[in-house]
Amino acid sequence: MRRRSNRSGSEQTADIDMTPMLDIVFIMLIFFIVTTSFVKESGIDVNRPTAQTATRKEQGNIIVAIKANGDVWIDKRLVDIRAVRANVSRLHAEQPLGSVVIAADKDTKVKDLTQVMDQIRLAGIMNASIATETESK
Repeated sequence: MRRRSNRSGSEQTADIDMTPMLDIVFIMLIFFIVTTSFVKESGIDVNRPTAQTATRKEQGNIIVAIKANGDVWIDKRLVDIRAVRANVSRLHAEQPLGSVVIAADKDTKVKDLTQVMDQIRLAGIMNASIATETESK
């Protein structure tokens, strides 16, 4: 038996199967989405104090901002001081390897900073950092 082709010899075209390439593109897309770390902002600008020993910390995933008037901001939301513990616990559960950075304004009262640090420690995080600017020499 002989096979018959509907195409003649001069009309044959080479078809390229795009399915494997699309599979690879989707796998790469999923890989990049999963491995991307997202930077979370506090939602406000704070005039940070300066320090000579300030070092850059690359992985600060939970940022708690305190304004000079005592307002506390987490994830671009104004938060009551009593809700800091619950919010930090939730964010730490989402990013267990992330650290907590307190971005307090340089005119913030020590009382407000102490209350926020106490709430963070009650959430189970003992190594919270305070954000500062590098002092110019």
